Amino acid sequence: MAAYHDSDGVEQVPAQDAPPPPAELVALAQAYGVDTRYPGPGGQLVGARTLVAVLTALGVAAGTPEEVREALERHRAEQQARLLPPCVVVRQGRRTALDVPADARLLVELEDGGSWELPRGHSHWLPADLPLGRHTLKAESNGAKAEAALVVAPERFPRLPGRSWGFLAQLYSVLSDRSWGMGDLGDLAELARWAGAGLGAGFVQINPLHQGLPGTPSDPSPYRPSSRRFADPVHLRIEAVPEYAYLNAERRAQTEELAQRAARLRDEVLAHDGLIDRDAVRTLKLEALEVLHEVPRGPGRQAAYEAFRRREGEWLRRHALWNALAEVHGTDWHHWPKGLRHPAGHPDGSHIEHIEQAGKELQERVEFHLWLAWQVDQQLADAQRAAREAGMPVGLIHDLAVGVHPDGADAWALQDVLAGGISVGAPPDAFNAHGQDWGLPPWRPDALAEAGYAPYAELLRAAARHAGALRIDHVMGLFRLWWVPQGHPPTEGAYVRYDAEAMLGVLALEAHRAGTAVIGEDLGTVEPGVREELAARGVLGTSVLWFERDWQGDGAILPPGRWRPGCLATLTTHDLPSTAARLSGEHVELRHRLGLLARPLGEEQEEAAAELADWRAELAARGLLAADEPLSAPVLYRFLRSTPAELVGVWLPDLVGDPRPQNLPGTWDQYPNWRLPVADGAGTPVTLDRLTDNPTARLLAQLLAPPAPRGPGAPPADHR
Repeated sequence: MAAYHDSDGVEQVPAQDAPPPPAELVALAQAYGVDTRYPGPGGQLVGARTLVAVLTALGVAAGTPEEVREALERHRAEQQARLLPPCVVVRQGRRTALDVPADARLLVELEDGGSWELPRGHSHWLPADLPLGRHTLKAESNGAKAEAALVVAPERFPRLPGRSWGFLAQLYSVLSDRSWGMGDLGDLAELARWAGAGLGAGFVQINPLHQGLPGTPSDPSPYRPSSRRFADPVHLRIEAVPEYAYLNAERRAQTEELAQRAARLRDEVLAHDGLIDRDAVRTLKLEALEVLHEVPRGPGRQAAYEAFRRREGEWLRRHALWNALAEVHGTDWHHWPKGLRHPAGHPDGSHIEHIEQAGKELQERVEFHLWLAWQVDQQLADAQRAAREAGMPVGLIHDLAVGVHPDGADAWALQDVLAGGISVGAPPDAFNAHGQDWGLPPWRPDALAEAGYAPYAELLRAAARHAGALRIDHVMGLFRLWWVPQGHPPTEGAYVRYDAEAMLGVLALEAHRAGTAVIGEDLGTVEPGVREELAARGVLGTSVLWFERDWQGDGAILPPGRWRPGCLATLTTHDLPSTAARLSGEHVELRHRLGLLARPLGEEQEEAAAELADWRAELAARGLLAADEPLSAPVLYRFLRSTPAELVGVWLPDLVGDPRPQNLPGTWDQYPNWRLPVADGAGTPVTLDRLTDNPTARLLAQLLAPPAPRGPGAPPADHR
């Protein structure tokens, strides 16, 4: 019988003209959690070519009808023979039924060393009072034995301590008179101290600080990193490394010379229209850090370093080894010598001697990268400590990107649980008829379950460790992701399902242990029921003023009382126009200059003007805008304050009227994405030292301050 693809793996007809995929292929795809339709007019069918490619990435051969039938039979047989699923995730406080034989003996081995033996019966239930944690479930029936990871998660995520407001900042853009050409963790601590102690802010949310892919030129996007697990040493404040105080005269002279070069680099950035040069900053800092690494550590420091290495375990070792190997062989590990392309030498564990030999030869560089990871972890802890000591009830909100660069350290270290040959993206919709390909390999849901979700848990543990709250980029990805096979356009992808109960349960457990609230970035196309499920578990959403309209009705501006309380409310994000640009119309002109408008300039300008007119009328009707008062950022923040949102985020550049977006989707070299320092309306960069003197900061702090607690006998609150 004919194959579903030709010998080159290329379908000869466009996907929209292809016949429906065969019924058995559809059944096989659905058995592995692959949706065979996606939202669109009438429900768009996924083509056979795409289904075959996605199944191949899941380790299932499905290129011919015979392979499909064999795979279906094998899957059914495996499901029937399995005594336990690979991983069981339950919520504490709920009895959970297990589909096991009536005579099965079940034992729960607790992570603290204890155990629970469950009574035999016609149906087996895991009790509601199992302790929170990562345990092991063992089963035995008729001589067959099995074990599975058992995760007992809390019902709800940690709650915030109350309503608060804070700043949203891209850390690299917040330079001070002390930073080396881009904002660093020392600047973050200063920003938090000023915002907390000086203004009463409750948090500072920052961009992902994940380690970027090295190389020149490097990819500046913080959302396509080499590693999500470890932060980038480029964010280090050199002078805050403790060993800096113990430099001898020669080494101090070396670092001072580097500091002088950094000062010149900073002055270039702070010049009019200056841009942040991460590669130049990285070069200077690595030179300085190599000097500091040579300084002997005292016994206490050495003990702390060794404890860090034990805590971070195998993933840290692989991360450091990848960085050392990349210095020799380049960053694309797919083209390294064959024996080095897998952290075990080969997926089956053979040729491990190649990796071990490389580790010995590069021992000094591996040690340097281990030490760098420790330094960043320490300064992250210091920044969160500074925020809390400044009175912030939340402190830092860190951002977890949705994925990693396919050539980077995590993709190499985790290739056993990531889908090779697949990229995450978005299907075609009303806003983008061509779909999107983000270039990020996704988790394999089957491999993740077989691993007991341990890599995912470890990632979350690290992300939450020094955070008061954690923002999950594209939180809808915990339910499903749009997989685009390599060589396919984004229109020819498919949604792959994840076990949302497991993904949320593991996240809830790690958030609980860290005492960290969770915010989901749920903007864009969201599957029905997802926002409701997240809200029921206590995950906050993200609401942007310009998008909050009655889309199910007449499209009118959503009144404050209809905003969801469980959200972070903002005027903008890093991917959207700044407030100053929206109010002036500059965002339309910018897209026109770059050829990004889908309609004539006049039409776009008319629509933007009509939107502002709607907001003027709405704000005036609510008594938030006087007749002779111009529409401004503070006025719009008044509206956000009138909503029940638990968190209100102030885009830091709004303090000085910066009209430029930090990132302009749809551009690469046409626009300096992720390289702009905070600047005023004239484009002149503004340092953190000058930013703190801005009167708008005090005005917004007064507008957004939560109401003081009312004691007994206090007069009623004034709601005018």
